[in-house]
Amino acid sequence: MNRTTVSLIAGVAALAAVTGFASLTEPAASGTDTAKAAAQLPVERTSLLCPAPSISDLAETAYTSFTPVTKGAGTGGTAELTSAGEEPADGKSDDSKEGDEKPEKSEDGEKKAVLTPKEPGKPVTGEASGAEAPALVGTAEGRFAPGWTVQQTTEIAAGSGRGLLGTNCTAPDTEFWFPGASTAKERTDYVHLTNPDDSAAVADIELYGKDGALKSTVGEGIQIPPHASESVLLSTLVDEPQTNLTVHVTVRSGRVGAAVQALDEKLGGDWLAAAATPAGSLVLPGIPKDATSVRLVAFAPGEADADLKLRLASPSGPITPAGNETLHVKAGMTAAVDLGDITRGEAGSLVLTPTGKSVPVVAALRVVRGKGDKQETAFIPATGPVGTRATAADNRAKGSTLSLTAPSGTAQVKVTASAGSEGGAPATKTYKVTGGTTQNVELPVPDGLKGTYALTVEPVSGGPVYAARALEISEEGLPMVTVQTLPDDRGTVAVPDAEQDLSVLQK
Repeated sequence: MNRTTVSLIAGVAALAAVTGFASLTEPAASGTDTAKAAAQLPVERTSLLCPAPSISDLAETAYTSFTPVTKGAGTGGTAELTSAGEEPADGKSDDSKEGDEKPEKSEDGEKKAVLTPKEPGKPVTGEASGAEAPALVGTAEGRFAPGWTVQQTTEIAAGSGRGLLGTNCTAPDTEFWFPGASTAKERTDYVHLTNPDDSAAVADIELYGKDGALKSTVGEGIQIPPHASESVLLSTLVDEPQTNLTVHVTVRSGRVGAAVQALDEKLGGDWLAAAATPAGSLVLPGIPKDATSVRLVAFAPGEADADLKLRLASPSGPITPAGNETLHVKAGMTAAVDLGDITRGEAGSLVLTPTGKSVPVVAALRVVRGKGDKQETAFIPATGPVGTRATAADNRAKGSTLSLTAPSGTAQVKVTASAGSEGGAPATKTYKVTGGTTQNVELPVPDGLKGTYALTVEPVSGGPVYAARALEISEEGLPMVTVQTLPDDRGTVAVPDAEQDLSVLQK
């Protein structure tokens, strides 16, 4: 997964960290004999990748970029998102058509930036329409790099997958887990792979169903050309439909950004983001309080079965779901359980813990709002804690909900609303989240808000905090929703103190 490499050569220390990729220069040696504790310094370079938003001609996509103001980040730097060259090396993708639009370029032949932030602390927005909007590759440097976040939100009025599809553009990596995918007849799920680098990447896609690994050679050795994106229809990798799948993407060479787009004929659709690294205990925060159906999908990637205790962290404390107290997950197999309307009108987050021996698992929730032909889907993967700070872009005057969960101990949390993209002054509130509970908090809203705004979440004291942001829109009675989890934005990294030692030159 993400790697941090530290090299100390002749008294000079340089560190590279991943928020995509990030680089830092080591502070000068102190000249003392005692090693100092590692300093938390802002990252200096960040890469983000956004998948192609939709294959629907009715799609309307909004991009929102935001970098929090970070102490010590300096004054220089730039950030921009440009379109990925959708064509592979031979100039034509498997599903390309005659007349497809090519990425727009400037007069000198360089790709034009789709979105260019002007300053940290203020969101900047962009738009795209229809099925031709490409995947995007973004890089931020200097003061724009720490905590850089880009939200991609697409509204589709009709057709398969209609509804609100949202995702945080992600950092490139080498391994991804997606429990909750499907090749059922009513579903059309794609894995999107985007390569930010100058050389081709090679990836494998493995699928695991209720009976274990599904044999397929089609998902092996997928080539992603430089600065390009490929989408793979999951149903082409298997012979028989599978209702609940776990998708495992591994990269043989290079790095990619990966996301699964899940489109349902009746239940709408959304992006399924990668789940947190396999772990014995997991938190899935921010289940909408009016969810009418919640399905848990889990997978144990090792050689041991996992037995999990299920608890709902509600506003009043932990609740054990009646009839679903535990879940047994066989090694190498995908397990699923329908939890119904588990939240019953209250805020809630699902907490998974081992009943005995801790066995690493990955997990995600499929959440449905509405009834009948007015239903919409969102996905909530297991996620990491907020850590130092988490960031959510594309919040609106109405329809944004922040969910905070403190699964173990009580925590104090500071939430800051940024200036609006078109005007407004920042606002801040601090909240207390009692241990074992989930709270949907009343968001601070920028004074004089115009446009959209960003949220930063910073734990002040107490136990670990997990967070998710839901964005809701109602169109003609359809309760559109998308949920993004908020792990640490990795805006800073620990840089060890180093001292000059010229003796290495004499060895």
